[in-house]
Amino acid sequence: MAIAIIPSIPKIQFTYEDYLELPDDGKRYEIIDGELYMSNTPTTKHQLISGKFFGLLFIYLQSHPIGILMSAPLEVFFSKTNLAQPDVVFISNERQNLVKPEHVKGAPDLVIEVLSPSTEKRDRTVKLKMYAKFGVQEYWMAKEKTATVEIFRLQDGKLVLITRLEKSDVLTSPLFPGLEIPLAEIFDI
Repeated sequence: MAIAIIPSIPKIQFTYEDYLELPDDGKRYEIIDGELYMSNTPTTKHQLISGKFFGLLFIYLQSHPIGILMSAPLEVFFSKTNLAQPDVVFISNERQNLVKPEHVKGAPDLVIEVLSPSTEKRDRTVKLKMYAKFGVQEYWMAKEKTATVEIFRLQDGKLVLITRLEKSDVLTSPLFPGLEIPLAEIFDI
């Protein structure tokens, strides 16, 4: 009896150079561990939630100038084979050197992702690992459907779930001393 040997197909490793060749078609492209991911344009609710986080943090930073805030579309370059486009990022004054004319080069202090059905699995798995690997200090995952926010903090090289907040809760973070964000303000749309 003959056994057929099927050669394995080598996995394509996408790089930042490949990313630069992608079409400017309104989609969001990311590369995580050399794998290319594409997302459609976010929904209006997604954008409103992201915008509310940005707005409340921006107001706080006006009276507490401890860093800068940026929002999508924004490229965060971690390595040649790791590039993300988070919804919102905070970069402390100590890390201002990460901000380059074309992208952020390195780990922001905070990444906020508003979860959508098409990206939730990726945000919870490969992106969580990538953010930890490159040293993101805090990662907030906001889920519109359940009006919840999960807060992860970097501990021993891993982003660990610290708390899961409901719409009736108030979000605080050691990154923003004195800031209190009532989540009802975020999710009441």
